[in-house]
Amino acid sequence: MSESTRDEGCLFCRIVAGQVPSEKVYEDGELYAFKDVNPKAAVHVLIVPKRHYADVAELAAADPQLLGRMVLKAQDIADQAFHGAYRLIFNTGRDAGQSVFHVHAHVLTGEVMDE
Repeated sequence: MSESTRDEGCLFCRIVAGQVPSEKVYEDGELYAFKDVNPKAAVHVLIVPKRHYADVAELAAADPQLLGRMVLKAQDIADQAFHGAYRLIFNTGRDAGQSVFHVHAHVLTGEVMDE
């Protein structure tokens, strides 16, 4: 990842760069997935693009195909971890619970979940 595509102050950019440890689940040239350190389900994985985008709206406007790849990877993780059922969450904005301003998809699976 080039310097121009990341934010040095961003926790997730630092995780992708290997500067902060994480438990990697998946990685390719554009995406990085790792286990959430504070899981809300039996399986709780975060999927982030390697390029820095503040939130899902910014990613959708800039690169909708990459957003689609994130959703496909979520399905793949759920297929491997459970029987394909999963919850996919994008928090957008501080008031919606976003605490790291690098777009990330929460993939929750591995158990039957309440509504």
